[in-house]
Amino acid sequence: MVNEILKSRAHLAARHRLVQCLGSCRKFEPNVGPPPDMRGVRRLKNQQPEAMGRHRKELAAETLSRLGDRSIVMVGLMGCGKTTVGRRLAQSLRLPFVDADTEIERAARMTIPEIFAEHGEAYFRAGERRVIARLLGERRQVLATGGGAFMDPDTRTAIARAGVSIWLRASLDVLMERVMRRDDRPLLKTADPRAKMQALMDERYPIYAEADLVIDSLDHAHDVVVGEALKKLPGAMAGRAT
Repeated sequence: MVNEILKSRAHLAARHRLVQCLGSCRKFEPNVGPPPDMRGVRRLKNQQPEAMGRHRKELAAETLSRLGDRSIVMVGLMGCGKTTVGRRLAQSLRLPFVDADTEIERAARMTIPEIFAEHGEAYFRAGERRVIARLLGERRQVLATGGGAFMDPDTRTAIARAGVSIWLRASLDVLMERVMRRDDRPLLKTADPRAKMQALMDERYPIYAEADLVIDSLDHAHDVVVGEALKKLPGAMAGRAT
C-alpha cells in the first residue's frame, strides 16, 4: 500500500512539473495569431491590374481630348521601336496605326531596299516627304516614320502643324542588338555597321531632340514604353493649341 501511495505521489509531482514546463514554454511562443484571410490577398492582387487598366484608360481619354484632330508621330533611328510601340500605343488610344515605310512601298510598288538600289536615297526622301504629308492630312492616327524622315525640314514643319511627335531615344547597344536581327537596312550595308549607326546618332539625335516628347526606348518590354508615353503625352500637349 505504501509503495502504491509513493508511486501515486511521484506521478502527480511529475505531472505537475510537466504542466509548469508547458506553461513557461508558451510564454516564448511567437504570437502569430490566426492565419490570414487569403481571400483578401487574392482580391488585392486582382484589383491591381484592374486599377492599372482604369488609370491607363483615363490617360488615354485625356490624351485624345488634348490631341484634337492631330496625329501622334513616332520618330527615331531604325531599331528604336517606332512600329512596335506605335502599334501598341494606337491600340491603347483606339486609333488607326499607319507605318509610313509601308505606305511608301505601296505607292512605289517597290521595297525600300529596291528604291535605294535603283533610284538612290535622294529619290526615296522626296517620295517619303510626299507620302508623310499626305498621311498627315487624311485622319487622326498614330504614324510611325522612317529614321531619316524627321531630318527633312519640310517634314518636321508638317509634323509640327498636324501632329505631336514622340522621339524614341535608344542607346547604340540597344539599337545594334535590334537591327542586326534583320538584313533589310540599306544604310547599314557597310563594312562597319556599328560605326555607321554611331555616325547616324551623332547626326540625327540633335534634330530628334526637337520632338515634342522624348521617351527612352530601353531594353525592356515595349508595353512599358507605351505606358510612359501615355503618362507624358497629356503634359507634352498641355500648352499647345489643338
